[in-house]
Amino acid sequence: MKNGSRAIMALVTAAAVFAPASAGFSASTAPLSMITGHVTSQPIGHYEFCQTYPYECSIRTRSTVAPKVTDHGWETIRKINDEVNRSIIPMTDLEIHGKEELWVYPVLAGDCEDFALLKRKKLQKAGFSLADLLITVVRKPDGEGHAVLTVRTQSGDFVLDNLHEEVKLWSETRYTFLKRQSSTDTGRWVTIENGSSEVLVGALR
Repeated sequence: MKNGSRAIMALVTAAAVFAPASAGFSASTAPLSMITGHVTSQPIGHYEFCQTYPYECSIRTRSTVAPKVTDHGWETIRKINDEVNRSIIPMTDLEIHGKEELWVYPVLAGDCEDFALLKRKKLQKAGFSLADLLITVVRKPDGEGHAVLTVRTQSGDFVLDNLHEEVKLWSETRYTFLKRQSSTDTGRWVTIENGSSEVLVGALR
């Protein structure tokens, strides 16, 4: 019986080890980082932004290793997220500029991508690399498009959002993640392979 029990335990262990990741996961085993795929279309607003600020869209690196963030770094991330969210009045591009999809650094008011741009700029000034500060396009639960800033770290990909005060791990949000800037080329955009609502719902159970 002892040998039989050991054999059964060995089979159970093997099944657990080799079970596919897509079989479902709890919040404790949710993916820490997004898995990016192929190059995809660049938002028109970002394309036009790059014509004005070419340097910010030409950062290239071979390294794909996310940085380790210190306690001071996390404090800076939270402070800047809160600071921008409180200082900028949320308004649409149509309301502010009279046109759709104009990506600019906001002064008094801005929409979601403007919030993300300002946070990115402030974090860069604080010492973060632009290669790790990636504007990301998501879909909200109601189906509306939205933009947030993703900060790549060794602890995972974290979202700075103008709709929420808390800085959250990406898989702890209710968004469907569609695409973001490439971490190796800030002028390119790539798909997010594990960002579907089905995956994230599984992660949040």
